[in-house]
Amino acid sequence: MVELLAPAGNFISLRAVLENGADAVYIGLDGYNMRANANNFTFNDLDKVAKTAGEYGAKTYLCTNTILREDAAAKLKSQLPEIAAAEIDGLILSDIGLIEDTAGHGLEPHISVQENITNSFTLKTLKKLGAKRAILSRELSIDEIKRITEKSPIETEVFIHGAMCMAISGRCFLSYGLYGRSANCGDCLQPCRKNWTLTYEESDDDKVINFSDILDESFVISKSYDDSYRTNFFSPKDMMMIEHIPELVDTGVASFKIEGRARSPDYGAMVTGVYRQAIDRYFENPDDYKVDPSWIERLSEVFNRGFDTGFYFNQPYEISEDNQSKYIKKDIGKVVNYYSKVKVVELKIWDDLALGDKILIQGQTTGSIEHVIESMEIDRKPIERAPKGCNVAVACETKVRENDFVYKLTERD
Repeated sequence: MVELLAPAGNFISLRAVLENGADAVYIGLDGYNMRANANNFTFNDLDKVAKTAGEYGAKTYLCTNTILREDAAAKLKSQLPEIAAAEIDGLILSDIGLIEDTAGHGLEPHISVQENITNSFTLKTLKKLGAKRAILSRELSIDEIKRITEKSPIETEVFIHGAMCMAISGRCFLSYGLYGRSANCGDCLQPCRKNWTLTYEESDDDKVINFSDILDESFVISKSYDDSYRTNFFSPKDMMMIEHIPELVDTGVASFKIEGRARSPDYGAMVTGVYRQAIDRYFENPDDYKVDPSWIERLSEVFNRGFDTGFYFNQPYEISEDNQSKYIKKDIGKVVNYYSKVKVVELKIWDDLALGDKILIQGQTTGSIEHVIESMEIDRKPIERAPKGCNVAVACETKVRENDFVYKLTERD
């Protein structure tokens, strides 16, 4: 069975992906990973992270995949005993100089996608250094991945869902050039996701050919579905490989990785749950496996920039728009109490709530659950709508906890 590896940016996300079937989780540590602007874990959190994952029989991998200068590398090396003592299973490394020390402390060295690994010769060298696994470059096709994995002496891992970078395996200088904030040190401000205007200067030496029907432009990026000209021409769509589980399994890779440590707990819960169902269904009966159309529908409900299949089938075919999810998530309340005997949650709400509304309840122990309001009461009297500012009792089969966050999902116009 292939490993399903899911992201966790905080304890709520951690619980959410574990509850939805992750075999392993990867987390970031302050100062050492490619999501410096996300909510990262600290050294003091590592014991709790490993213990929580252990409750589900899941492994934990710690991202240390930024460019490490001398002082940072020395500091990380000195902290390896603490990481090992916390019973973290492995480190995701972008610096091959720490492979030997990592393995020497009983930790699995996994080589980051930042290393841009594109052939089996590199994998054989990494094996000699002591690496256990390598995350292959995002720019490889599915056929290339299969050929490389067949020759590999170590485990391979690939991304199957989530954001794609405009640069090769994330090696981008756009953020640094514009803002002095380096993506390669985990501090990317994602200027590629902004709307851009393209201008040019006329020149007698201009050899750019105009293929558009707009006579006063020398260069057209692309057209949107409504024939307007796109302004997100640096920003790729999100990768989605849910329709290609059999082909991915056939490559022989050890782990399917979901991108998204900076995304919300409901994103992690939904994406992990969908891929868990797809993978399990395939292994239960490979010969009769079929893609469930509802999987794509569910993946579209959480944050996304539209979908394509990355480079798996040679090249991405379209650039992205803004968030394409169908729902807007609004903070509307918190959990006051949960009454297990009657399976009712008491909510304090600061926005109206009605029968049929879809809500998210999220917390460090709860994770992220989605619930449709089917029954509500105030003062033991059934109601159809609860006004903001009140406490309301809502029937809820799943146990939630005091002070969990409550969000209402509303469809976009």
